[in-house]
Amino acid sequence: MSESGAAVGGATRPSPPTASGRLLVIAHRGNASVAPGNTMPAVEGAWRAGADLVEIDVRMSADGVPVVIHDATVDATTTGAGEVAGMSSAQARELDAGSWFSAVFAAHRVPLLADVATFLADHDGTDLLLEVKGDLSVAQATVVLAALEAAGMRERTIVQTFWPQTIRSLRAVDPSIRLGLLVGSHVAPNEVMFPLSAEVGAMACNPRYDLLADDPHLVQAIHDAGMSVFVWTLNEAAAWEEAIAWGVDGIITDRPDRLAGWLIACGVQRTAPEVV
Repeated sequence: MSESGAAVGGATRPSPPTASGRLLVIAHRGNASVAPGNTMPAVEGAWRAGADLVEIDVRMSADGVPVVIHDATVDATTTGAGEVAGMSSAQARELDAGSWFSAVFAAHRVPLLADVATFLADHDGTDLLLEVKGDLSVAQATVVLAALEAAGMRERTIVQTFWPQTIRSLRAVDPSIRLGLLVGSHVAPNEVMFPLSAEVGAMACNPRYDLLADDPHLVQAIHDAGMSVFVWTLNEAAAWEEAIAWGVDGIITDRPDRLAGWLIACGVQRTAPEVV
């Protein structure tokens, strides 16, 4: 995937992946409606559903390895207990991450970022939207990006985060990695969103759905600032239709299979990857 862009705020802002004008289907934690989110079955399910991007979450383990899990603790989605930051990556990988969803998935463990990146590297058509949790130092950001590089996924990944320190650390490590700023609360765009996005050269600014519903003109304002908008997390046709009317570039959903089919039925432009 080639990248080009103009210098913004001292950083290079790569061209957005939506330059073709088509809407992106983004699978939230994988195909989380048919498999436990943030597990390998969910990631594979997203690829089989024809998602353009699969979104996963990573946190750093005690031994400095990016582990694929959403919460700060493992309690809700594994058979274990305790903070991710307090256990080694080997300990995390031993945990059953599937039986909470269904006994069928009891054999599936907590994956590492390297596992997901390797799978996607071998399966064309679905790229990675990587959400990084927590305040990462430059050294930790280096580890995250190195895992992508080792799998050959650096150019097929957008890294997004809520944490200002983390997005700055990622940019300090790589002047060309595609970055997205997540926005989950009401903030003054000109005080927080746009200054930070310009500082790091973000190519996407991704507010929560209700923030856009309160101010649909925000999509155009983000576009005017040179960024794409991936809205989250929408699972019903009425919300998809509304988001498309606002002009978003991508929809993050727990139902990528259903969204992909709905878009085709509605005649919305997109290209499903070839699945072999």
